[in-house]
Amino acid sequence: MARSVYEKLVHVKIGNTSLEGNLTIPKGSEGVVLFAHGSGSSRHSPRNQYVAGVLQEAGLSTLLIDLLTVAEERVDAYTMHLRFDIGLLAQRLAGATDWLVKNQETRHLNIGYFGASTGAAAALVAAAKHPDIVKAVVSRGGRPDLAGSSLPHVKAPTLLIVGGDDTPVIELNEQARVQMRAECKIVIVPGATHLFEEPGKIEEVAKLATDWFTKYLTKANAPKSQS
Repeated sequence: MARSVYEKLVHVKIGNTSLEGNLTIPKGSEGVVLFAHGSGSSRHSPRNQYVAGVLQEAGLSTLLIDLLTVAEERVDAYTMHLRFDIGLLAQRLAGATDWLVKNQETRHLNIGYFGASTGAAAALVAAAKHPDIVKAVVSRGGRPDLAGSSLPHVKAPTLLIVGGDDTPVIELNEQARVQMRAECKIVIVPGATHLFEEPGKIEEVAKLATDWFTKYLTKANAPKSQS
């Protein structure tokens, strides 16, 4: 049976910048996953939209947001420098997190991040800035190594999903995992390349992400806090 779902286009104000996003809230949702897109991507990425759809079917809310404005995306299409500005992307992601915390429709939801490529680094930096708010992080083909000195400060349980044929990125994820103090697990998806474009691979990513977020964002599964 299909879930009752609330959807709307939102404008997230961060400083003097307004970012567009798509907010989807299934009825009875307990957690929301904020997406941080990768290099040259946007909230319209078919792969991230697919993952978001699977999360929604599992009862998780999603916010797919463009971390760059339309004008910034035009510039970045030529220079390709903003997509690697992890500090800027993390600042925008942290601002979107503050918006979720204050927004009447989402303030009761546990928050998680789903980051792809360079967006994964931004997600980890933002998670380190909000250690008591962000409850889980999932990286798809991510560059967590670019989070640098923020890695040891991340408290959220983190799942790093990497394609089995994405050899250089596997090594970079291993290097990042060693620096993390929070729970961190790497899952290699055999036969997948960096974008998980091969048949059935993005479906594997979606299932892994759904299991992780369900475990850490829902009351029935979330680990109890230690006093």
